[in-house]
Amino acid sequence: MSNNPFVASDFEVRWSQHTPARIAPAIEGALVRSQTAVDAIAGCDLGGLTYENTFLAIENATDELTRAWSKVTHLQSVADSPALREAHNALLPAVSAFYARIPLNAALWARLKAFAATPAAVALTGIHRRFVDETVADFQQAGADLPEDKRTRLEALQSELAQLTQSYSEHVLDATNAWQLVIEDETRLSGLPAHAVAAAKHSAESKGLGSPERPAWRFTLHMPSMEPVMLYAEDEALRRELWAASVAIGSQAPYDNTGLVQRILTLRQEKATLLGKPHFADLVLARRMAGSGGHALAFIEDLQRRAQPAFARECEELEAFKAKQTGGPAGPLKAWEVSYWSEKLRQSRYDFDDEVLRPYLPMNRVIAGLWELAHRVFGLRITEHATGAVEVWHPEVKFYDLHDARGRHLGSFYADWHPRESKRGGAWMGYLVTGGPRPDGSRAPHLGYICGNMTPPAGGRPALLTHREVETIFHEFGHLLHHLLGEVEIKSLNGVNVAWDFVELPSQIMENWCWERESLDLFARHHETGALIPAGIFAKMTAAKNFRSACATMRQVQFAKMDLGLHMRAVEFATGDLEAKTRALVADCMIPTEPPARTIVKRFNHLFSDPVGYAAGYYSYKWAEVLDADAFTRFKREGVFNAKTGADFVEHILSRGNSEAPGVLYRRFMGRDPELAALLVRSGLAPAA
Repeated sequence: MSNNPFVASDFEVRWSQHTPARIAPAIEGALVRSQTAVDAIAGCDLGGLTYENTFLAIENATDELTRAWSKVTHLQSVADSPALREAHNALLPAVSAFYARIPLNAALWARLKAFAATPAAVALTGIHRRFVDETVADFQQAGADLPEDKRTRLEALQSELAQLTQSYSEHVLDATNAWQLVIEDETRLSGLPAHAVAAAKHSAESKGLGSPERPAWRFTLHMPSMEPVMLYAEDEALRRELWAASVAIGSQAPYDNTGLVQRILTLRQEKATLLGKPHFADLVLARRMAGSGGHALAFIEDLQRRAQPAFARECEELEAFKAKQTGGPAGPLKAWEVSYWSEKLRQSRYDFDDEVLRPYLPMNRVIAGLWELAHRVFGLRITEHATGAVEVWHPEVKFYDLHDARGRHLGSFYADWHPRESKRGGAWMGYLVTGGPRPDGSRAPHLGYICGNMTPPAGGRPALLTHREVETIFHEFGHLLHHLLGEVEIKSLNGVNVAWDFVELPSQIMENWCWERESLDLFARHHETGALIPAGIFAKMTAAKNFRSACATMRQVQFAKMDLGLHMRAVEFATGDLEAKTRALVADCMIPTEPPARTIVKRFNHLFSDPVGYAAGYYSYKWAEVLDADAFTRFKREGVFNAKTGADFVEHILSRGNSEAPGVLYRRFMGRDPELAALLVRSGLAPAA
């Protein structure tokens, strides 16, 4: 068993040995052993039930399988290949079915329920009481009390959802990678920043395109390649071509996600009905802070109402600006013009171009500054292992250790920051090992990773980032800290295993430091001269911070409203023209364009690349933004580097996981419930008090 690296419990993972051929033996063996462990609990004598042979036993029963499968899914995210995908997809139904069966195991549930009613269970306190309550609620929410025929149907439904959502994710990745645009006429690159031109040339060379005599420039749908074109390219046809390809992701054969979305919505609705809920949103949100789909939707619609006047004004301003610049009549812009003219307006209004910040944001300094920030605020020390000292899955990946002020090794992590064709888009955090306090008083380190698709190095220059990319790095690091700083004895209650509308607080609060002069000075230095961002540029940057903030808010409202509408009214979207119906649902949140912009329903990985994921939960970004804006007011009041405030945030939020209800943890840190005002002020949608 231990000879197979996928099931090995080594803290330093031997990635080179994690080959596709070893996946099936590892997972098949782990499935058998995990099932044996579950069966042992389900067969316990009803007269001899204890906390140890019921709840703690089920907590540990799937450790090996979870560890092995997390490596498989992680590798597919960062190093996809045909062989890896085939091995993953061959085992996905069995793994999904195994996990779905656990809460539907009548004998197992009988024993958990029986012990939960005993005086011994009632006498439990603290984290162990929380664990029993959360486990019972998990089982009930997953269908443990259903009759046998419905349990059987639910199990099959879960397995199908796992396969459908995997196919959706693959379609998005494959459609993204299948498209490229090769330019040989250099005049078409007019307006593009030098770094974008250099990156496109390097991309072409990496594919054997072009020559010294006849250079070529290659563009893709990966964000570092596409975004500069949409913002700066003077060639409208070039922008239109990339826009058209981008909005077509998930909409065309052989990568059409239409049928998958409709089937996923149908199955999620059936699941909710089986479990006695009117729709999937109420099922998912029952134990989150929002409590119900209706409450989440009311929250989002309230934000929409608050942002609507400014949103309308911003749209009209952009139309008027373009008309003035071109001498044409005012009216809706084309969909591929919005970013371009928005950037022109911003530069005109604030004399500020995001690109001027890039030279001050080299990746290596940003990372070093983030580590220093973590030291000053949270008392942490982060050290990088020398290249080659620890195995990684790609040469660009780095490995770090994290220690606290007492010198304890709290955990380690990998960082993988640049795009590759074998890597999915976006940015994310995940974990491979959950450590934490042991019963004997010692502490095991955690192991996690952070990944992204940031601007890569090019033309002999280091990776020079946009400010938004810096925010993304800080965001994912916040998630990572939530995992690595966990001091929860029960692994399933550690770190990011919290209510979904609370999980973004630790990540989103980190973005605030990207706007503070004190923290920017830790890392924002010119890659050639070491100079700090000049005061004039910083003033323009902060003045422009809330430029079109109502549009940005409305974009998030659109996604959240789309998500809740799809999952609260699934039957309406299960047939017919999916795009037209979805657009009608959120048209009042979309910037008016001609032709009308397309929704992202067929490429919305947050909602459809996982059996649950962010489905019916996308609102949580704005929900947690209320929390992070409010919580950061304490740092602003007491000092953005105040170590005592940072220690309190670690003690009450970052280290506590799901050991108590999120509202309780928040009140411990802030001394009160969250308030909306700070977010509205920060976004420029309300005046400061």
